Amino acid sequence: MFLGTHSPRLDEKGRIILPAKFREELSSGLVLTKGQENCIYVFSAREFEKVLAQMQDAPLSNMAARDYIRIFLSGASDEVPDKQGRVTIPATLRAYAGLEKELVVIGAGSRAEIWDAGAWADYLSAKESAFSATDEQGIPGIG
Repeated sequence: MFLGTHSPRLDEKGRIILPAKFREELSSGLVLTKGQENCIYVFSAREFEKVLAQMQDAPLSNMAARDYIRIFLSGASDEVPDKQGRVTIPATLRAYAGLEKELVVIGAGSRAEIWDAGAWADYLSAKESAFSATDEQGIPGIG
């Protein structure tokens, strides 16, 4: 499970050092792909297989599902961290997420997310007050 907030930097080669807490789970391989709100989702290879299996259950006749799957999978990149826990973020994903040098990596349960630090600060500013005001009926499955 991925938890917490971490502040790594993107190096000049487009690499990030994975948070130490995440390295064991991701050491045998991971998948980076486009996430909502212009972040990058980080899945362990095992978790990505589960997500892919769920997607394959969507009916081929559902246009929204086809569109989502195309974007999600066409932007995906499988990577293996090096011995220092570094992983290269492909240029297309860096551009999609607007990544500069300062990053934020958050744990989001079954995945991690990589955000540009400024974008994450803006997101938190916009969403934290709504989070505080959410009642038990506001989130499906929570309550």
